[in-house]
Amino acid sequence: MGGMKAIALHQYGQDLKLVDHPEPKVAPGEVLIRVKAAGVNPVDWKIGEGYLDPIMEAHFPLIPGWDVAGVVEGVGLDVEEFAPGDEVFGYIRKDWVQLGSYAEFAAAHVRMIAHKPASLSWEEAAGVPLAGLTAYQCIKRVGVEAGQTVLVHAAAGGVGMFAVQIAAALGARVIGTASERNHDFVRGLGAEPVTYGDGLVDRVRALAPDGVDAAFDFVGEGAVEVSRQVLKSPDRLASVVDPEAAEKGGKYVWLRPDPVDLTALAELADQGRLSVAIDRVLPLAEAAEAWRLSREGHTRGKLVLTVGER
Repeated sequence: MGGMKAIALHQYGQDLKLVDHPEPKVAPGEVLIRVKAAGVNPVDWKIGEGYLDPIMEAHFPLIPGWDVAGVVEGVGLDVEEFAPGDEVFGYIRKDWVQLGSYAEFAAAHVRMIAHKPASLSWEEAAGVPLAGLTAYQCIKRVGVEAGQTVLVHAAAGGVGMFAVQIAAALGARVIGTASERNHDFVRGLGAEPVTYGDGLVDRVRALAPDGVDAAFDFVGEGAVEVSRQVLKSPDRLASVVDPEAAEKGGKYVWLRPDPVDLTALAELADQGRLSVAIDRVLPLAEAAEAWRLSREGHTRGKLVLTVGER
């Protein structure tokens, strides 16, 4: 087994460091991916701070990263779905946290990956899985049909931008909350923008006097309560932020790896109906800077790390 460069933590709260690390083992049903790009998500630095320790086992040294795009380098026993040389992307969340995508190589089970959309760059593809699957699975859980009106909270954010495009591709009318500076961006995604803050309920009602058919909370900050006031039916609400959403009549969604859903996202991208806004691309060695930007929360679109030779 060879070695690789990776970003690793040796304990919670530690600064990110570029280290030499053994290549991951490839279990039956898994493939080894030569990583081209790794998506950065807020959950990555939250894991690094230990926020998920109550619900997920972590083993150190810990290589973060659940979003990946790369080339299949090798396959484990009993793998027929992929072959060396295949271009793939995926949400490679395992049952414990240790060997993620901030590395030159990553191992992933076939249930976590799909063939990369040909129309997207490596960086764009790496920005899709976690956020795109979150949006897609929220929409599946609640249901969106052509002609319906839906409300997307944080429409310019990493998840919201996908939810807007997916709902629009299904033929829905989309209202999206965003700060004033992001209104043109949200319009470009296919939504009618409304500004956050006091008076949001009235602003949504002005656009949808009869109420909205579905609502998606990707921001918290009272979005569930606002949604309940403008929804025609309170059960057509999904939140990825508020675990109490289910107690309030809606649904709380924690996404799951799903190759069928990933393939659906890839098809939307290759049909020209799903684009990926990239805020910044940084080299792997600058992962700490990517986390700093993510913590600040002012990015529009995805943060992505490039890995290996371009």
